[in-house]
Amino acid sequence: MSTNVTLMPERAAAQRGDPPQGVQSSGPPVLRRVATYFSKPQNGLLLVLGIVLTISTLAPLVSILIDTVTVHPGSIDSDRTGLMSGYTLFNWTDLFDRSTSTKEKLFDQNFLDPTVNTVLMSVFSCVFAIIYGGFFAYLVTRTNLKFKKYLSTIFIFPYMMPQWTLAVVWQNLFKSAAVGGGSDGLLAAVFGIHTPQWFYEGLFPSSVVLGLHYSAFSYILIGAIFRNMDANLEEAAVILNTPKWKVFSRITLPMITPAIMSTVLLVFSSSMGSFPVPHYLKFSTLTTRYVEMSVNRQGQAGILAVEMMVFGIIMLVASQLTTSGRKSYTTVTGKSGQTQEVNLGAIGRWLIAAIFVVLTLFTSLYPMLAFALETFLPNPGDYSFLTGGGWGSLTTKWWLTSENLSESGMYGQLGVLYNTTIWKGFAGQFWVAAMAALAAGTIGTLVGYCVAKNRRSRWANFVNNMAFLPYLMPSLAVGVAFFIFGSSMGIFNTFLLLIIAGTIKYIPFASRASLNSMLQLSNEIEESAIIQDIPWWKRMLRIIVPIQKSSIISGYMLPFMTALREMTLFMLLCSQTKIITTELNYFDEMGLYAFSSAINLMLIVTILICNAVVNKLTGASLDKGIGGN
Repeated sequence: MSTNVTLMPERAAAQRGDPPQGVQSSGPPVLRRVATYFSKPQNGLLLVLGIVLTISTLAPLVSILIDTVTVHPGSIDSDRTGLMSGYTLFNWTDLFDRSTSTKEKLFDQNFLDPTVNTVLMSVFSCVFAIIYGGFFAYLVTRTNLKFKKYLSTIFIFPYMMPQWTLAVVWQNLFKSAAVGGGSDGLLAAVFGIHTPQWFYEGLFPSSVVLGLHYSAFSYILIGAIFRNMDANLEEAAVILNTPKWKVFSRITLPMITPAIMSTVLLVFSSSMGSFPVPHYLKFSTLTTRYVEMSVNRQGQAGILAVEMMVFGIIMLVASQLTTSGRKSYTTVTGKSGQTQEVNLGAIGRWLIAAIFVVLTLFTSLYPMLAFALETFLPNPGDYSFLTGGGWGSLTTKWWLTSENLSESGMYGQLGVLYNTTIWKGFAGQFWVAAMAALAAGTIGTLVGYCVAKNRRSRWANFVNNMAFLPYLMPSLAVGVAFFIFGSSMGIFNTFLLLIIAGTIKYIPFASRASLNSMLQLSNEIEESAIIQDIPWWKRMLRIIVPIQKSSIISGYMLPFMTALREMTLFMLLCSQTKIITTELNYFDEMGLYAFSSAINLMLIVTILICNAVVNKLTGASLDKGIGGN
């Protein structure tokens, strides 16, 4: 039996892609096709966005390549070649020269060791994030674990905090003067526990801290699949008496493999571009080595930035390969139903929950308490007063010094509450975050809309890749690119450069959130408005935006909260006192560690308040739908 459906002429034309009424179709065929193509606003927007994103993404990358062959007065390339300007291949030949033992040592120190260290740190961070976050996702979604709502909410706190937060806390907790010199950490000072140096400096703590910070990726991505997995799949295997290990390896693991691959791509690229974590934990990586080499070997440091960008491109290709195909699974037998929760036992469900309560307290609440305590210590980082019962030695001078600039240890600075440098930096950071979020959110929303409307177009796929590429680029490499670009354009150390860099770097947040939501919209929703000749801008404001309000708001809030705690991207683009995150190094170099702790505390509290306000107003939450409800 067949049924013939007759479409209204206007709707039939809309589905064929014909121009709406009023668009002239006379003239040569080429012009008619062009007129038809651009009669759809999304096509014109896609062309403009593609050109803008290509230039803004690729131009800084090209500038880095040019910088590696440019002579830098005062740098080693100028000294060795005798040139004061022009171009030379000296930086490339000298960095990779291993002709003598001295040259080989420099090659290892400046290139090989940082590269190996960075790859190892990124790989171990991925492994830790997947195991820790994935196991927690399984417990929350598939077992009868206690305190799910609380644990699900607090588990993502480390990601919302600045990534160096746990690095500083790790040092203050585990450092041992008997092993590495300096002052004792909390465990050594109070309990006499002296950890080995590898435990609080180097590869191990850097990998663990980054793994803890990015385990939220694993939890959210893997947890979403666990939550929505078809119950038929595992029930069919149980009915067929399949062993549990085979059910996991043949059914469960293949289902979560896409989430695991996405986590690997995100964590690897993010860890590779991290500067503050290896910096605080004294581990030589490409980012820390770049900062050290940029003083006297600027051109060779640029080669390290190029290397980081090559890794980013590899990540983009890997992302395309892992998401280019889809696998489907069909049950042989079984019945529909909800997946039954695994029973952890009367004791197990409480014991495991208690373990995670302790772990999350350490990674989420303890950092705030530790930073607050640091701001009242006479000598920040020195906890020896705890063993002598000297709570009376705590001081408020780091907060309340308002006039006496000769106060011991203040180095002429006013207390935090009266320090205009800190508050100007905080206002500057807030302004940059707000403007970058506004620009990135708007552009990302338009990119998602246009790509969704042209999902089968190669140009749309290219624009989508250009929008996502900056996220896979290590943050320091992007910062280097915009440092060179901004210096050549005369906008170095301006809020404009910071906003441009933040916009390009954070467009992927908004574009992916927008694209995923726009793909869920049926074309009929907008076609009905087209038939009634409603303008495009009114269709967006009155139809599209209200329907996808939550996703669009997330596309604005994620860039805002990320830029509010960003250091690596901005550290090369402005002076140390321009914004509050770069002021951390400024006060650390002065020895005012209490000020650094106060800044960390301010950032954490501000981010948590902003996140709570957004959740209250919009109901949006990172863990909602997994275990947070």
